[in-house]
Amino acid sequence: MKTVFLCEYLHSEEIRREIQEELNTVENWNSANTFIFYGKNSEIRSNSLEDQEVSALSLQLLQNCLVYMNTLMVQEVLYENDQYWLKKMTPEDFRGLSPLFYHHVNPYGIFKLNMEKRIPIKLDVA
Repeated sequence: MKTVFLCEYLHSEEIRREIQEELNTVENWNSANTFIFYGKNSEIRSNSLEDQEVSALSLQLLQNCLVYMNTLMVQEVLYENDQYWLKKMTPEDFRGLSPLFYHHVNPYGIFKLNMEKRIPIKLDVA
């Protein structure tokens, strides 16, 4: 099976491109994980199973929050000005659209939360 796959891989440029695109996505996500889970050199260094579980679940929560907020921000941009950007997108643009970006996140510093005010992201996109 491995030999057949390798032969198809070497013969087909389309398969090589598809695999490379997926590898790029995984590497991008791994770099995002390293970025948001920056404490202790992005490693879980505890022997306690409970501490490891808390660390893994905390990372998963951060991942989910990041993807959710990025999705909302991308939707807001695509649907502003009467769906201007959405109408201009090609199928290739949609393939490249991903909520796995993190360059706008500052994990260091002070975060001021105002619990009296909502985050200004439109949720009524339809």
